[in-house]
Amino acid sequence: MRTPALEVREAATGSPRALVILLHGGVVDGYGRAHRGRAAYLRMLPFRRAMPDDVTVWRLRYRYHGWNGAAADPVRDLAWALDQARTRHPRLPVILVGHSMGARAALWGAGDPQVTAVCALAPWIEPGDPVEQLAGRTVLIAHGVADRITDPAASRRYAAAAEQAGAFVTFLDVTGDGHGMVRRARYWHRLVGDFVAARTPRPDTAPATSP
Repeated sequence: MRTPALEVREAATGSPRALVILLHGGVVDGYGRAHRGRAAYLRMLPFRRAMPDDVTVWRLRYRYHGWNGAAADPVRDLAWALDQARTRHPRLPVILVGHSMGARAALWGAGDPQVTAVCALAPWIEPGDPVEQLAGRTVLIAHGVADRITDPAASRRYAAAAEQAGAFVTFLDVTGDGHGMVRRARYWHRLVGDFVAARTPRPDTAPATSP
């Protein structure tokens, strides 16, 4: 039986302040293995490098490279990763960063109580995708205006619905780029790195405790 896999980058500080889970893209239907050589998986590598030194980063590799209808296999794999987070890092806030199908999985899986923020890049959105699980989360949705694979207008509508559901949402149109995020790659990487840094608790923002 196949299981998902995690590629781990530990925090350089030794004491991580957050856990980031990177979720790669895929296809509508497919039961082939999501192996390391696929472009969608490799595309998330620069985002790992863009992360602050004081966060631990997990790059999740799914069992299959397809969403696969009602099975929503990437969401199930994310649930597995979040179970791992509860075991390994039970007190760390979790930030989800996904691209395309991975962004859809991140949005769907954000209801886990350890998740505090979601960064969805060029998400694949379908009518009826849920939003209530995003209540109370900080959400960044960014979409290239030249994207011909997933729909920027659908992302904008989803962002508005998520805000109405109680999420703290920022939506960004990224001019001059398409679905692969390659023409303005540095912008995308910096955008995500800055988002994660802003959502990572700092020592001076920790709540005061009673003596």
